[in-house]
Amino acid sequence: MRPDWWPGEEHELFTQWAISQGIIVNGVGPAKFPGRGLGMLAMRSIQENEAIVRVPRKVMLTVDTIPSSFASKFAEGTPVHALLAAFLCHGEPEDLEPYELWRKTWPTQDDFEDCMPILWPESLRACSSSGPATILPPSISGCWKSVPKEKLKFEYESSHQKLLPQQEQRLRKAWESVVAVFPETSKEIYSYYWLIVNTRSFFYLMPGQGPPEDRNDAMALLPFADYFNHSDVACDVKFDGQEYVFRAVKAYEPGEEIFMSYGPHPNDFLFTEYGFYLDQNESETLYLDDIVFQDLSASIQEELNLQQYFGNYQVTATGVCYRTEIAACIKYMSLEDWQNYVLGYSTRGVDEKKSEDIIREWIRTYIKEADFAIGELGNLGSSKIGQEHQGKVQMLLKRWKQIKGLCNKALQAVAC
Repeated sequence: MRPDWWPGEEHELFTQWAISQGIIVNGVGPAKFPGRGLGMLAMRSIQENEAIVRVPRKVMLTVDTIPSSFASKFAEGTPVHALLAAFLCHGEPEDLEPYELWRKTWPTQDDFEDCMPILWPESLRACSSSGPATILPPSISGCWKSVPKEKLKFEYESSHQKLLPQQEQRLRKAWESVVAVFPETSKEIYSYYWLIVNTRSFFYLMPGQGPPEDRNDAMALLPFADYFNHSDVACDVKFDGQEYVFRAVKAYEPGEEIFMSYGPHPNDFLFTEYGFYLDQNESETLYLDDIVFQDLSASIQEELNLQQYFGNYQVTATGVCYRTEIAACIKYMSLEDWQNYVLGYSTRGVDEKKSEDIIREWIRTYIKEADFAIGELGNLGSSKIGQEHQGKVQMLLKRWKQIKGLCNKALQAVAC
């Protein structure tokens, strides 16, 4: 009798293939986890610092693996992400044949449609002024119900806000690059492979190679290693130019799941990019930017920008970041006092109570947004759309309750 965690015959065959290709699998294997899909299981006792998986470079799927006859069809500067997805979609059968068993273990289109907001219907993800809109968290959608929409006075970099529009733009550019070469490409099929690369790739740089301007140009797919799920408590991962080595950071008993880290990302980023989020996330962060901006005059925003304190106002369960405190101070301090405070010359005019009151009001606005979304999702649950997309609605509802819980903890922390 097969154990409950048995992943299926296709995963057994793939594991055998991986080992035959030189991938070292040491005491671990793929397994099913109820409600969470596949992951990496300890098959025996694992010792701390023990190497559990080794993936040689020759087995990886990288931009260098793609035949030059295929890659040369594309314009110079085509993103690596776009090129890898195009190869999986349009590569010659003989070039793709070595990956056949691996591809059979990947998520299906239906799997992605269940959990990836980019594939959800407009009714669940679109931004509008009426209807069941903005029920994706603001960091994902860039939209609010309770905060007036204003054009930003200044541009600034933010890698964890307006995540879905950024992701849609990357996919759109990739799509344009592939149809320029293969006009008959199915958008649905190409999007599937683009998401495969997006959700299963590893950061890939050769030793001594500088990081590209776009980190999505440093991508590689690693057979077997892509079974690892994400957690803050993760195995140690190193690449020396010849192989990736995954080591256990602690001892594991047989039957325990072993994780790796996809990076220190907030839950909204994980949700958008990978289709899941964590119950407990040490990197969990919300952003107050849009709330703060609508509360500050254009001249104040200009001063914040001048002093390099414009945007990226973070709130966590333990309170807010220093940038947020600085933004709160400028609301009530004289400009001269505030400038001296920012430059470290003086604390004259700083009133902690006033700052706390301002920050708490900003956090309450986020709670108001959460209450609205939770109510909308509750109403949506009994509608036709809600019935058709029950799993998605529940995923959103759980996420918004997380957001509200974090805001409530932050309120308490600010008052301490």
